[in-house]
Amino acid sequence: IKSDQFSDSMICFFVSLAWCHGTTNVVFHTENTRHGPVFTQEPSDSIFPLSSDDNQVFINCKAKGNPPPHYKWKVDGREINTETDLNYSLVEGNLLISNPHAINHRGTYQCIATNTFGTIVSREAKVQFAFLQNFSSKSRNTVSVREGQAVVLLCGPPPHYGEMKYSWVFNGQRGFLQQDTRRFISQRTGNLYIAKVEPSDVGNYTCVVRNLMTNATVFSSPAPVVLRRDAVMGEYEPKIEVQFPETLHVSKGSSVRLECFALGNPVPSISWRRADGNPLPGKIKINHSNGVLEIPYFRPEDAGVYECVAENSRGRNVARGQLVFHSKRHWEWNLDCANLQWECRASGKPKPIYRWLKNGQSLPHCTDFQSRVHVEGGRLSISRISLLDSGMYQCVAENEHGAIYASAELKVVASPPDFTRRPVKKSTLIQRGGEAVIECRPHASPRATISWRRGGELLKDNKRQTIMEDGTLRIANISKSDGGRYTCVARNPFGTSSSTGTLVVKEPTRITVPPLSLDATVGQSIVLPCEVSSDSSLNPAFKWFFNGKPIDFTKQDHFEMIGGGSAGDLMVRNIQLKHSGKYVCMVHTAVDTVSAAADLTVRGPPGAPEGLVVSEITDTTVTLSWSSGPDNHSPVTMYTVQARTPFSIGWQTVRTVPDSVPGQMLHATVKDLNPWVDYEFRVLAINSVGVGEPSTPSKQIRTKAAAPEVAPVNVSGGGGSQGELVIIWEPVPEEQQNGEDFGYVVAFRPLGSSTWIQTVLASPDASRYIYRNDSIAPLSQFEVKVGVYNSIGEGPFSHIVRVFSAEEGEPPSRVWARTVSATEIEVYWEPIPSGSSSGKIIAYEVLFWEEGSQESEAEKVRVVDAAALLSGLKGSTVYLISVRAQNSAGFGPSSPALNVTTKKPPPSQPPGNIEWNLTNSKIFLNWEHVKAMENESEVTGYKVVYRQNWHGRTSVLETNKTSVELQIPSGEDYLIEIKALTDGGDGSSSDDGTILTFSQMPPPGLF
Repeated sequence: IKSDQFSDSMICFFVSLAWCHGTTNVVFHTENTRHGPVFTQEPSDSIFPLSSDDNQVFINCKAKGNPPPHYKWKVDGREINTETDLNYSLVEGNLLISNPHAINHRGTYQCIATNTFGTIVSREAKVQFAFLQNFSSKSRNTVSVREGQAVVLLCGPPPHYGEMKYSWVFNGQRGFLQQDTRRFISQRTGNLYIAKVEPSDVGNYTCVVRNLMTNATVFSSPAPVVLRRDAVMGEYEPKIEVQFPETLHVSKGSSVRLECFALGNPVPSISWRRADGNPLPGKIKINHSNGVLEIPYFRPEDAGVYECVAENSRGRNVARGQLVFHSKRHWEWNLDCANLQWECRASGKPKPIYRWLKNGQSLPHCTDFQSRVHVEGGRLSISRISLLDSGMYQCVAENEHGAIYASAELKVVASPPDFTRRPVKKSTLIQRGGEAVIECRPHASPRATISWRRGGELLKDNKRQTIMEDGTLRIANISKSDGGRYTCVARNPFGTSSSTGTLVVKEPTRITVPPLSLDATVGQSIVLPCEVSSDSSLNPAFKWFFNGKPIDFTKQDHFEMIGGGSAGDLMVRNIQLKHSGKYVCMVHTAVDTVSAAADLTVRGPPGAPEGLVVSEITDTTVTLSWSSGPDNHSPVTMYTVQARTPFSIGWQTVRTVPDSVPGQMLHATVKDLNPWVDYEFRVLAINSVGVGEPSTPSKQIRTKAAAPEVAPVNVSGGGGSQGELVIIWEPVPEEQQNGEDFGYVVAFRPLGSSTWIQTVLASPDASRYIYRNDSIAPLSQFEVKVGVYNSIGEGPFSHIVRVFSAEEGEPPSRVWARTVSATEIEVYWEPIPSGSSSGKIIAYEVLFWEEGSQESEAEKVRVVDAAALLSGLKGSTVYLISVRAQNSAGFGPSSPALNVTTKKPPPSQPPGNIEWNLTNSKIFLNWEHVKAMENESEVTGYKVVYRQNWHGRTSVLETNKTSVELQIPSGEDYLIEIKALTDGGDGSSSDDGTILTFSQMPPPGLF
């Protein structure tokens, strides 16, 4: 279309836009469409190391366009001439700088791309070069400091650019100085801060600077630190020497590093907080003994005032600074084609200002164009549009943080309707009773007028069918008769075109068996049904949702979908309380979606009661109160109370008032407790499903003290030395002592006397009392009782028992012993005559213990004769043996201890290499001699034990040889064992060998 066909009243028929932001590009044209340049890669702020091997720097720039664009570059607003400046060259659109110089080639670079449709300019990119020069070789002054004083060692890094890493070396050691609560290295200045100097800090300090881009490292001259001896620095409050800026602008997604370190004596502690009282974000990292706070991935909610608190025993100091969220600028474009108004909006702080470019030149740039162009902020208006207005437009937004560019191409074109790219949908499926929407969106400029036909019938708007403003056909309440072919006809001044699609009407899907709301008990399994009827040509797909979230059957052990075809039932196995909620069955087909919901209520044992409180504590009762936990959909019917003490085995149910605590009662009195005992309590709720979890145990309480109520038991006595009355009893358990200062009252009197003799034992562990009086005749009878008391008062006495005083006893005489084996000793003695002062002897007790142990650890054997066999002893061991007699009054004195040594144990090695040979009904056995070890008894012979089968009669044959001949009847199975004989006893048995019947006897050999 020629331009003279359009007058001043020409309207915008079509506007094609393309813009880019950063490296993200959106282009509204096909690959073969001719269009203006669009950046796919723009230069960005960069720092290049000068020490790179190839000594070349690439600054990237790439644009696409049809025809392909050509490029040129600017630096600091000056156009680069690659023909005269040999340091610069172009590689496609990229700028190559050869042999760059840190001063001459740094600056602000901008790429310009041009083709026949126009020109665009890239965003500005600042280019710097990383370098690190050497420290001055001049010696550093000595730093003199008192012990306890603070010191700051200045690094004074040499000229540099790029990110630096600062470290310090102490006395030339291989590793770097480690930072802690006392020493800190600032990564902003490189200075070393020592909060409080100690004698160990004396030495030479060297600052080490490393350029993280070039990896170059330089070392300063050593700075000596010496200690002044004239005084020691006193304590003083913290002084914050390293702090962060009062205001810091931070962009979204970047990382923030705040430094804070204080000098002081004692060494201050550093902590961080937010001034508004909100907790620090969980992603925050605090290191170097709290001196550095890092916030990664900064977001708006991280903004605010942060405080560093330095504190010691002399005071505290606070440094604070505000982090201000600085959002990156982003674009919003609004386009009004009819009026040809473009609007771009960028967000940023501070608010950006705007300017517009056409083909790289500021608007307006000519007199004719200026009369039709109006620029107001981010809004561009062009009136009386013409083909000459086609070109590349850019909106530039700028603030103190920089500038960003957004590009768009304006084309003024005209075309007839065309359905090639967006034809009417070939087939539209819809359920009967639904609403059909058939779009008609041809490409046309100017916009086409739309009409619809069904067959040869022109469709008009009525109650059920409507042609929308954008050409879409909408038909409501679809019936079977609405099915068929529909044609969209599009017209504009340049032509007419049409496109046809088919409307297919299907039967709607209905849920015929929906899930029903259910009650279930924990542990049960249930099925929620979901069956549908649908059009036979459709395949329904079932989905289940639980509390609004889809159920993933591959990750759920409790859920399974069962059925198939028209059924998609949900089975829930081993139901738990967490499965209570709303279940939705959703059925999808190609034409519709239907759903049905049901509520599942899961009943379970009650939850744990909460807030258990103990009050009104007496010596035997306490009052408990609590609040109910969740009843898990089954009302609580009753509560039970349990208690635990240091003396109980686990938790025990206790008695309460009332005996059965009903479910609506949230308090109870626990009774029948022991006084002066530490108790913990817990409460369990019960409902119709079962017993719930116990509450959290109460705080431990102690019941009040009371006088004792339990008397000692098993009071008895007797024995002892002449002139003694021995009384023994079983101590009262601690949980029944009822209070502090517990003790015993021992009372006794001669039989027939009315006067009690009493003594007090102030030990709660006492279990024995001996009354000595030389005037007491042997075997005198006494009445004895034992009572109890504590700090509250006296308790009951035990029942009265009769106890004999000690006899005028004598020990057994002529005690002797002989060693039988390594494990047995026989003991003999002369019995005490029946007419002696010892009275009638009931039994004798033999005491034996290993040499080196105490007699109190002795084992005992009780016999009625004057001999005893001690067994189960250790071999080659010295035992001490003593014997004493027992009469009705108890045990008499023991005989002097006798030393006896057991024999060496028998060999642990059994006879080996056993061979047998069969001749008629005789078996000849041979084996190797067993050689005893030095600590084992010598072998004196062998014992052959043989028996028929496992339960037959056992025969034993002893021999001093290593062979034997056995006469065994034919036709029977025999078991044979061979043991070594020694003074220490029988040795280990050989492995059991089974000799088969003669008819099945294998050839001679080993077993």
